[in-house]
Amino acid sequence: MSPAHPQPDDAMRRWRPSPAIRASAALHVAGAAALLAVPSSWPWVLGAIVADHALLTAAGLWPRSTLLGPNMLRLPPPAIARREIALTFDDGPDAALTPRVLDLLDRYRAKASFFCVGRKAAAHAGVVRETVRRGHSVENHSDRHSNFFSFYGLRGLRREIEAAQAAIAQAAGTPPLFFRAPAGLRSPLLDPVVARLGLRYVAWTRRGFDTVSGDSRKVLDRLVIGLAAGDILLLHDGGCAPTRGGHAVVLEVLPALLERILAAGFVPVSLRAAMRCAPR
Repeated sequence: MSPAHPQPDDAMRRWRPSPAIRASAALHVAGAAALLAVPSSWPWVLGAIVADHALLTAAGLWPRSTLLGPNMLRLPPPAIARREIALTFDDGPDAALTPRVLDLLDRYRAKASFFCVGRKAAAHAGVVRETVRRGHSVENHSDRHSNFFSFYGLRGLRREIEAAQAAIAQAAGTPPLFFRAPAGLRSPLLDPVVARLGLRYVAWTRRGFDTVSGDSRKVLDRLVIGLAAGDILLLHDGGCAPTRGGHAVVLEVLPALLERILAAGFVPVSLRAAMRCAPR
């Protein structure tokens, strides 16, 4: 099973360091040994360590990277065979916007996954419950959506994700099965925390950049050009950019996107439906 197609079947999965993490650890051990044997080699050792850290940092800044651990970028082959596409929404719930997104999904009989911020889920528990009642899944997007999330240590990451897990489970009635980091930025310390909590890390195949662009045509084009079965699409029901008319751009993009998806014979589903996940 490739890292892009994890199966969320265990309450806790065993963490296995990625090849890049194992190589980094080996490099640090070798560097320490070299310094003990030949102290004058420190410039070379330092240069190698700096280069290694730069590579790991770059991997963390690339949301679709699999260097730091498993990263679900597309749906697995069975879902592709069923011509499914996963719709995902980040940064909610929003008391005003999320219900309108839910209404649009209902209109097209589409299902989706909502990656919720823990504190927002606690503040708008009714919206979360309604999201689940309508057949969508609610997943973990951290507790505060901090801009510094990728710089947290192990304790900070665990605290942030566990708090969101508890808040979302309380509101939804079932715990999240998937996790997506704020802005898709991660660190080498994230995967062991996600694994310990039994979550699966998810990125996306393509995104519309609907938090930075209010141009619905451009947002739609980013989502549909090259659209294929198995794609995971990223939109937002929180922090969405406004159109010139002052409306959240997702409200203009979503109907056109769903029409394109259905016209092409694809089936818009939640991640849980695509992965055939049973609630825990």
